[in-house]
Amino acid sequence: MHDVLLVEDDELIREATRLTLEERGYQVRTAADGLTGLALFRERHPDVAVLDIMLPGLNGVSLAGRIREESGVPVLLISARNDPVDVVMGLEAGADDYVTKPFDGPVLVARIRSLLRRAAHADQPEEGPRLRFGDLVFCPASLTVHRDGRPLALTTTELRLLSEFAASPGTVLSRDLLLERVWDYAWSGDTRVVDVHVQRLRTKIGRERIETVRGFGYKLRQ
Repeated sequence: MHDVLLVEDDELIREATRLTLEERGYQVRTAADGLTGLALFRERHPDVAVLDIMLPGLNGVSLAGRIREESGVPVLLISARNDPVDVVMGLEAGADDYVTKPFDGPVLVARIRSLLRRAAHADQPEEGPRLRFGDLVFCPASLTVHRDGRPLALTTTELRLLSEFAASPGTVLSRDLLLERVWDYAWSGDTRVVDVHVQRLRTKIGRERIETVRGFGYKLRQ
């Protein structure tokens, strides 16, 4: 049974979401503000954190950043439709994905399942061949990355993103394709998620490694 931390200040949304997740077999711990959510995260070490952006005390963007400083646990933001800037800030702080209010329970559950699948794959390292791209060495099987001989700390989403690029170096991958393969979107999603994570990945592996192809997407330079 997976443990979910849900931080939402709206009592009706919080309780409805909790019931939805518990009906799907998740164990849910809830908090109504950011500081309580952070304390609960440190106490319970959940498998995934679901955070509303607009929280009292410590907002969801700041809470996502604090969690990311301490853990690689998947983080999903809940966003109002009128705060796209906050969504981007949350993704830049280290969140993996987001859903917008009002959301359907099955959509939220699907996003959580996707995040947990990616995290489970990252936690099962295996030996395998290494791919070299200049000073970057990537082992797809163990999901380990080294640059100039030094290990890099990448999030689960960043590792999945790099895996897609490394599987087809020099090939342009569209944002929609990356949404489908990395985020498991079977429908059209917000490509800002891709753009922000590509930027975060670039800061870690070298900005010159991933090239933007205007109007098409991105490619990994060989």
